[in-house]
This record gives sequence, structure tokens and C-alpha cells, in this order.
Amino acid sequence: MKEILIISGKGGTGKTTLTASLAKYMKSKVICDADVDAADMFLLLKPNVRKKMNFKGKSVAIIDQDKCTSCDQCRKQCRFNAIDAENGNYTVNPYSCDGCTLCTLVCPVNAIRMEQMVVGEWYISQTESGKMVHARLYPGAENSGNLVTMVKRQAHILAEEEGSEYVIVDGPPGIGCPVTSALSGANLAIIVTEPTFSGIHDLERVYEIAEHFKVPVWIVINKYDLNTENSKKIEKFASGKGIDVIEKIPFSKCIIDSVVKGEIPADNCEELKKVVEKLTDKF
Repeated sequence: MKEILIISGKGGTGKTTLTASLAKYMKSKVICDADVDAADMFLLLKPNVRKKMNFKGKSVAIIDQDKCTSCDQCRKQCRFNAIDAENGNYTVNPYSCDGCTLCTLVCPVNAIRMEQMVVGEWYISQTESGKMVHARLYPGAENSGNLVTMVKRQAHILAEEEGSEYVIVDGPPGIGCPVTSALSGANLAIIVTEPTFSGIHDLERVYEIAEHFKVPVWIVINKYDLNTENSKKIEKFASGKGIDVIEKIPFSKCIIDSVVKGEIPADNCEELKKVVEKLTDKF
């Protein structure tokens, strides 16, 4: 089984559009949406949820009102200002609590306990393109890196059960913790970039992370013909690093219109379908 990860140094480069199209035309695969902070591949693949599980993140403080004596020690000592007091009633704001446990230590009557919070959900679904593992992180919640690891692990387990040859992963954008979690264990990273200054800059940054994890890299330039000069700069960068610019996708209103309609672009747009077929032949 091989894991193919689609990433981008920044959002909006067409990463999910390409991943959804690849997922439609690849055989023997499990699909994984690891962009848990802003998952959107479900808009194109329209998954039918078959299994739903809670995902627990950080622990936050919970105050037992029956034991609390309103001594005010927890509120005074909390450096995150996470404890509110109103009319002698002490409560913890879960969004401000850092889970440091100091309040449990200073409470003289042991009225405070730490409790792991449910911060999201993960799913196993059926799509027309195959089985899909995806997730949703609640607004303001943390531990997205751990949730990325969770959905990838579940996708691998499902692929083993199904006897699938590939796990194709729509990775998170950027270079943060979710991206490092997504890169860990990948067999190949396809970086989707665009011929803009920010696209080139963020391509260079995410490549450095992939190189750190020793993950082989291919580059796909999306909308390459909007700025051929910058596309040449990307190709020059790739050549200097010994990376292949494996495909170039032209700008196409057809692709935009398909995404707006919630349809898989490769089904409607011949220019993208040709790229997808070439890529699948190279895996």
C-alpha cells in the first residue's frame, strides 16, 4: 500500500480539486481528507456517512460546584484568565483554559478535575469514487495535528481491510503542525502550486518540510499559463532541487464552473482529465 499526499504551501491553489479528480479516476484506493481545519472535499465527493466517532483533544478544568468554597485561589492563580466568578459561582471558559492543571493543585478542597473534551468528529463514508475517511474539527478547537494523524491511521486500516493499493490524501495547506502530521509516513507528496509570488514562496517552504521528512516530491503547477514567467521560475527551482514538475494545468473556466456546481472537474473538463490520467499512469 502506498500513501500519496497532495499538499500546497498555501490555500487556494487547487489542491482539493486535483485530489477529488484523482480520487475519481484512481483504482484500488481509499480516500482521506486530512484538511480537518477546513475540510471541503465532501462538497465534491458527497460522502454518505457510515460511521461517526468523536475525537477528544486537550483536557480542560471542570469545577464541581458542590465542593467549591469560593476561595478564589484558582482564579487568582490562573495566568490564562480562564476562570470566571459571578455571585460566588466559579466556572471555567474551555476556550481560554490551557489545560496546565495549576488550578487543581491550588484548590484546597479538590473541587477541580481535568476532563478531556470532545473537539471534533471523524467519519468513514461511502462515495461514488470509493470509501472515504474524513473529519471535522469544531470551531476554535485545537489538536488538528492529532486529528490528521487519526484520519490517516483510520484510512490505512480501512485500506488494509479493503485490500486497496493506495491511500490518497488531501492534505492541509501551509506548513504548520497539520502538514507535518500529514507528511509523516507518506510515500509521495505532490505539491500543487500556482505561478504567483506567494505561490512560489510557499512552495519553497513546504518543499523544505517534505525534504526534512525525506518524502519524495512531485510538483504540479496549476493555472500555469496565467503567468508563464513565474511558471518558468517554479520549473527552475524544481530543476535546481532535482524535482520533477510532473504536470501543468492550464487556467480553465470549465474547472471553476464545475467546482461552483459541486461537480468533480475532471468529469467535465478535458484539460484536467488528461492531467489526471497522466498522473494515475505514473503512480
